[in-house]
Amino acid sequence: MEKIKERLTSLRNEVDAAVERAEEAEAKNKKLEQLLLEKEQEIVSLQNKVTRLEDEQEKAEAKLAELKTANADGEHSKATNEGLVRKIQLLEEELDAADKNLKEAMDKLRQVDVKAEHFERQVTRLEQERDNWEKKYEESQEKYRESKRELDELVSTMEGL
Repeated sequence: MEKIKERLTSLRNEVDAAVERAEEAEAKNKKLEQLLLEKEQEIVSLQNKVTRLEDEQEKAEAKLAELKTANADGEHSKATNEGLVRKIQLLEEELDAADKNLKEAMDKLRQVDVKAEHFERQVTRLEQERDNWEKKYEESQEKYRESKRELDELVSTMEGL
């Protein structure tokens, strides 16, 4: 009788521990899913920024081409020409800055993509771990019910004596 009680206590402790581990795994899984969602939002934001920077780059290149054409025509006075040269330099600097920003954004996008893949793998692994814990929990529950049934049978047999 004492061994059965100890066994029941042991099984209860195992079930409680399994439930606690399952809850911890689910909490960790939820946290990682939230992190993944944030990273996906960051990816979307960076993709929008890349698109905007590409548009700015195209506009800057168009302006640069337009100003270079105007400069080549030579129809404007020297003062206008100097002003256009300054604008070209500014636009080239803006273009360089836009190129740099684009490259940085693309690098960040790649890094975020790699991180997203990493977190997706982690989520998959954690989901598998959670499923394993749930399976162990169900097995423990079944063992607990079986032990309880055996204990009830033993008790009723002892009462019958």
